[in-house]
Amino acid sequence: MRRTAQASVLVALLFVVSCKSGKPLPLLGKEIPARSPEKIIEQMMFHAYDTIRYYSAKASVGLELPDGNKSFKAQIRSVTDSAAWVSVVPALGIEVARIVITADSLKLMDRVSDQYFIGDTASAKKKFGLQPSLTLLQQALLGKAIGLEPSEKYRSDREDGQYVLTSKEKRRFIRAAEDISPADTLDGKDMNDRRLERTLRRAEEKEAVVLRYWIDPDNFQVTRVQITDLAMDQSADVHYEERSTTSNVNLPTRIRITLSEPGRIASGTLDISRIDLEGPVNMAFKIPEKFTPMP
Repeated sequence: MRRTAQASVLVALLFVVSCKSGKPLPLLGKEIPARSPEKIIEQMMFHAYDTIRYYSAKASVGLELPDGNKSFKAQIRSVTDSAAWVSVVPALGIEVARIVITADSLKLMDRVSDQYFIGDTASAKKKFGLQPSLTLLQQALLGKAIGLEPSEKYRSDREDGQYVLTSKEKRRFIRAAEDISPADTLDGKDMNDRRLERTLRRAEEKEAVVLRYWIDPDNFQVTRVQITDLAMDQSADVHYEERSTTSNVNLPTRIRITLSEPGRIASGTLDISRIDLEGPVNMAFKIPEKFTPMP
């Protein structure tokens, strides 16, 4: 029963992270002209949209988990800065789980086992191994630069025809973030084990988190966000693989999310359709009397 709950919750979870600061990376230009971090962020803000309050959509979800792959359908509803609601429906069309995430809580109904969970985000992390974040989930659905703070300092770079912004950290933290990420390395030169261990220890002392953003040079929309928490040895990698225009707003229709920590990698792909930005939306969550709390 716990596996069912974990699979359901994973659709709506990201690691909670924050930004810090350090020295600039060199620009490695290719076909696109060099731009300062300030100019890139200025263009990102110019092309941004911050008026969306309501969001609803249908999604086909595929999960790759340590204990096997799963796929199902889901309905997603969201009210910005308030709550997100997810209903999980497998092939037979009967709801098996329902989730509501707020800024500081998680509610989950497991209809297969007639059980429920209600608790704060810390309790949710203890129960399911991942901590829900309403802000990160909502920003991902809207294709935003998750966690970007325009007033903070960033480095600018160029990679494969895209701009890359990196939160300012000491060079050794950037390298360590690349080494523990399952996807890329910065320049092909990995740290040795002892140096990596020493760097992670120092990162834990200063709670270092490295954020990287890949930006399309044509429209300054984010195509990928990578968040690495060195203190916790965790990373989240979000790819906005496809987009489509809805109500004159360009939103992701295919999102791939990979979460990793020591000894475990889990990834999920959301193929999103029927996006509607009108409100209000119904986020009903009523626990039947026969349900019992999850052990």
